[in-house]
Amino acid sequence: MDDSGLLHVGDGHHLYWEVSGNPHGTPAVVLHGGPGSGSNPATRRLFDPARHRVVLFDQRGCGRSTPHAADPATTLRHNTTWHLVADMERLRTHLGIDRWMLYGQSWGSTLALAYAQQHPERVSAVVLAGVTTTSRSEIDWLYRGARRFFPEAWERFLAGAPGTPRDGDLVAAYARLMEHPDAAVREKATADWCAWEDAVLSGETRGTSRPYGDRPDAARLAFVRICSHYFAHGAWLDDGALLRNAHRLAGIPGVLVHGRLDIAAPLGTAWDLAHAWPGAELVVVPGAGHLGTDATHHHVRRALARFATVHR
Repeated sequence: MDDSGLLHVGDGHHLYWEVSGNPHGTPAVVLHGGPGSGSNPATRRLFDPARHRVVLFDQRGCGRSTPHAADPATTLRHNTTWHLVADMERLRTHLGIDRWMLYGQSWGSTLALAYAQQHPERVSAVVLAGVTTTSRSEIDWLYRGARRFFPEAWERFLAGAPGTPRDGDLVAAYARLMEHPDAAVREKATADWCAWEDAVLSGETRGTSRPYGDRPDAARLAFVRICSHYFAHGAWLDDGALLRNAHRLAGIPGVLVHGRLDIAAPLGTAWDLAHAWPGAELVVVPGAGHLGTDATHHHVRRALARFATVHR
């Protein structure tokens, strides 16, 4: 890591950021998943440090950004998709970057698309993995539809929000639980939410790990609180808008890398986006799911290296 800091972005929020690689290389910003997962330093390994200037940052309320959403006193009122888009612009300006490449995985792909459609002149290229647009149907699939594969786990997930009808808004119910004044209620809701997320990924992990449940307590609390907050509000996006407005990305090269066996975010969204985005390329990885495989990472590295000459 060459440089790091905290950037005040308004509303009392300070974003943690760090930069590594070649200061004269192609600028590239990494948009982490969740929302609320925080950045992962290991992501830097996808980039060539001789050719890229890599920017990592923690989105509002998570990671090393402050205030932290694990603290119940931290309001989420100013934590929305459009706040994050504005934060990215502040960070780009702060770092003196004219145009940068976007790399996003899972929720990070939604944020990348929202930013690129709002500020296409600031984007040199886009690489996405585990593509999502956070439409209402995608949210409903992840927290209701996927029960077809994991009925036992979903029944436990439903039971974690007592009084919620089977056809009710389970995500909104959890968002309310995460604002409960009793810490024990919030902690149980966090555990129940993470247990469901881990169940959806269990075909990939084979029970060797719990990608969500194994996180430190504060990180889990922030993740579930932010995630349920965003998804209960449809990420403040007009439903289907990121697909409808994909024409705004014309002229921006993009590669979408998606696992054919992704249960958390089925391939259909990436397929539709590739057809709506002029010039986008879809790479379907056989046998891969949402977490990705070595083959997934190989395709991402190739795309990132290919676009290392796009910036002027």
